[in-house]
Order: sequence, then C-alpha cells, then structure tokens
Amino acid sequence: MAEGGDLTSIKDGSDADFECVCTPCGEDNIREESVKYCLECKEHLCTTCARCHSRQKATRSHKLVNKDDAAQDVMFAMTTKCRYHPDRDIEMYCGTHDMVYCLKCIATEHRVCNDVTGIEEIKITSVQQKEVERLQNCTRNIQERLAHTDKNTEKNIHCIQEQRNIILTKVEEVERSLIEHIRKLKNEAIIAVNTDYTSIKEELTSNLTMVANMKKEIEKASSQWRIFISMDAGQQFVQMKLIQQTVSDAEKLVEDSEAKGSKNLCFTESTDLKTSILSATSLGHVNTVTEKERQIAPRIYKVKSKNEINIKMKNDRDTCYIIDVCQLQNGTIILADHSNSKIKRLDMNYNIKDHCDLGDYPTGICCTGQNEVAVKMNNNKVQFISAGSSFSKLREISVKGGWCLGMAYCDGELWMSNGSGVNIYSTSGTLMKTVSQDVNGRKIFKSTTQHMAVCGETVIVTDNSDGAVCLGRDYTVQGKLRDERLVNTVGVSVSNDGTVFLSGYNSRNIVMFDKNGKCLGLLVAEDACLKNPLALHYDNKKNSLIVTCNRSDTITIFDNLSD
Repeated sequence: MAEGGDLTSIKDGSDADFECVCTPCGEDNIREESVKYCLECKEHLCTTCARCHSRQKATRSHKLVNKDDAAQDVMFAMTTKCRYHPDRDIEMYCGTHDMVYCLKCIATEHRVCNDVTGIEEIKITSVQQKEVERLQNCTRNIQERLAHTDKNTEKNIHCIQEQRNIILTKVEEVERSLIEHIRKLKNEAIIAVNTDYTSIKEELTSNLTMVANMKKEIEKASSQWRIFISMDAGQQFVQMKLIQQTVSDAEKLVEDSEAKGSKNLCFTESTDLKTSILSATSLGHVNTVTEKERQIAPRIYKVKSKNEINIKMKNDRDTCYIIDVCQLQNGTIILADHSNSKIKRLDMNYNIKDHCDLGDYPTGICCTGQNEVAVKMNNNKVQFISAGSSFSKLREISVKGGWCLGMAYCDGELWMSNGSGVNIYSTSGTLMKTVSQDVNGRKIFKSTTQHMAVCGETVIVTDNSDGAVCLGRDYTVQGKLRDERLVNTVGVSVSNDGTVFLSGYNSRNIVMFDKNGKCLGLLVAEDACLKNPLALHYDNKKNSLIVTCNRSDTITIFDNLSD
C-alpha cells in the first residue's frame, strides 16, 4: 500500500477504481487518481492538487515525483535526510569535502567550494566489494572504540566518585586534626592555668596563715603593756626585748607583702595561631585536571615552615639513626631506627606513640597492607609486623643483601637494593628477578643502589650518585632522574601528584622532578642546615615532607608544602 493516501475503499457514487487516490481529495470523500507524490508531505496528489501544491508559498519548494517512482523515492528519502537540516533532502555532493549535503548546507557553508555537483549528475558505478568490507571493518572498529570509550567513561565516573569520597575524608581529617590540635592546646592551657592558680593560691594561703599568727603575737604583746608597770625592772627589760622582736617581725612581714604586691593570673593568646587560622581562606584546593594536563603542568612545591621533632626514647641505647620511613593507609608514620634496633610509631603530631624491638638492625621498611609493614634486616631477614592497635611480629623470610639500604612494595612484590642492583622477591620469599644490567649487558646504576619509592607502575631507585633510575613493572629502565646539584643521592619519595623528591647525602639538599624526568628545581638548598639527609617520606595526609639525617635524635618536617 502506498504511503499517505491509498483510499481504494472510498465510495463517492463512481465506479472508478485507481491504484493510488489523491490524498487531499480523499479527505473530502472525492476519488481522484494520483499522478504525483510529495516527498515532504508524504501525500499522493492528483493533477489539480499537484498544481496547487506547486503554487502555494508554503509548499512550492517541495519535491514532487511521479507516482510510479514514489515507492523508490520514499525509501530514498527515508535514508537521505540531511544530518544538519533534518527537514531537507540530501541533493548535492561537495568534492572539496568529499561529503553529501542539502541545498541549505551548500548555500551557507560551501559557497566557496569549487567541486559541487548535484547527486543526479554524478556518474555512480557499482560500489567495490573491498570498499564495502573496509567500511564495514571501520564501522565495527569504531563501535568497539565507542564501547571502550563508554567503559572508560563509566570507570572514570566511578573513579572520581571514589576521589570525591577520599577528598571529603581528607577534609574531615583536616578538620578533626585542627580541632584535636586546638583541643590539645586548650587542655595544655587549662593545665597551665590550674597549675599557676594552685601555686599562687597555696602561697597566698600560707601568707594568710603567717599574718594570722603574727596578729596573735602582736595582740599578745599589746596585752603585756597592761601589766608592764607591775613588773620589776628585769622583767620589764625582757618584755620590751620580746615585744620589740615581735613588732620587728611583723613589720618585715608587712613590708615583704607590700613589696610583692597582689598576685594576678593573666592569659595572652597566641596571635600566630589565631592569625594563621583566621587568615586561611580554605582547608585546601580541589583541582580537576586531565592526565595530559598533569603532564604539562607539574606542581612546583615550596616550603612554608620547618620543624624539628625529637624522636629519641628513654630506653634508646644509642643516638638515633632513622634509616627509613613508611606510612600506613590511615596516615600513621613508622620510623626504622637502625642503631637502636627498633621501629617507632608516631602519633598525628609526630610524637612517639609506641615501638617494637626487632632484635637486629633494620635497613629498610615499607607498608605491605592496611596494618602491616615489612622490615628488612641486617641479618638477611625480612620481618613482617602487624601494626594494629599494638605491634606484633608475624612471619619472616630470608633474603640476600640485607645490609643494603632500601626496600619498596609494588603490586605484591618486594623490591630490595642489593648494592649493585635490585632483587625482586615474592612475599613468600622467592627470588623472582635480579635487575642490574640492561638488555645490552651494560650497568644500569652508576653506583650503589640505595632507597627506592613507588610511583604508579614505576619503581624509582637512587644509586648514590647524581640521581635515580626509574624501572618499570617489566623490570626495564623507563627513565632517569639526574641533576648535577645532587651528590650521593640516597633518599627518595613521591607526592600524590607524581612529583619526585631526591636528597643528596653529601650535597645536603633536596631536588624535585616531575614524572617525566624533568627537573623542577630545588625544594631545599644546602643552606637549610640539613646534615646528611638519609631518608625521605612525603606525608600525603599533611602535605609535609619528612626528612631523616645521619645519626640524629631528631627528624625534620618541612610543613605546608605549596606551589
């Protein structure tokens, strides 16, 4: 049945029967044979209606086709509407852009194009099968890519939801840490006030007691004058001396009290604390960046403040030698003290909370689980330790090169310095790979391998020279971080945005690099009085860099790193 007006059943008193009936006439129950078809209105038209259709302003631009070609043209029209002007047919081909368009597209966007031809004028040969297959393959390929893009976008949405939750948690942590710190300062102030109050009150109460006693002595002395004349000369002499001493003691007591004056309790608030809090405009900054933007716009860190924290314990038998630092998922910092054979856990203010005696000298430490750390030992053992509410020793494995500094945990594997390279172990103690030479047999590292840090799928290994080597998960060299200002590089750490910090043991400085190996300059210069920096750790929870130095009872905290 033809579309729009196949009214063969309408009765108007005539016996005439047509294959296609005029649609407008049929609406008035008039049977007229269709001779034309309007592709725009989708109606069959008789001779009279077709003439009117072509004259009316609203429909004069419509394309009319013969009724015999209607079926073919209807099908063509269904599939060739302009993608930019859906109410118009595709009628033109632009050779300059190798694309088909409607007349409106040609008139507005392709007026300057030279190779414009009507579709009907183009001599079109049969489509080559290879071209069809190529286009089919392209279609399937783009379908797969769209599906992949869709999957990645969904994954990205899930990822930013997790990132939002992490950021909100960090905001809560910042608030909680500020409140806890202020509450701590408040409690300390209350204790100080009460201590001073008690001391002053006890002193004043003691003074009241002495004054009361002295008043009694003076009253007693005054009563002696009433019987003074009845005494003999000897008794009078004695009483006069006693009264004289009592008056003298009373005068001294009064003079001392008047000289001291009244006691007052005063409180002077910390203007530095109040100013820093009230002048702060935010708890932090939230940025939305793409991976490419991260690569081209690295963050440049600067130090706002520096603090020294004492980490020596009463039972430490030697000067502290913090060989390495790691951080649990909840933000807890754990130090490996080589000279005192223990690990030390710090609280949120970097004060020692508790410790665990190891029985041997630690040479490296890394976090291997939510509440688990692995400690590399000088006796060629790795001791796994639970770091829950209290420390408890778990299993241990045997390794080689336990005396060497440095260990990291990457995707279920333990990477350990062995002096000339790196050994990779499973957590069960199986040696999986030793990395010291490239595919051409050349040495990868300039000197002795030292500390290491994980950055995504890359493990960064310092080599006691002018920088570090970046190894991929396939154990091949991905890049190198070098700068002549670094001398005997030992410490390494990575911030949450991929910035790498390297410390020079003998240059006594800290240099920054982006994830692509570009040097970003000095974070800490030699004149910052770092004495042989040994280990670095970037505290993502507090935006601080922890630095340990050779044989020192303190660690250095570079706080409030910002760009």
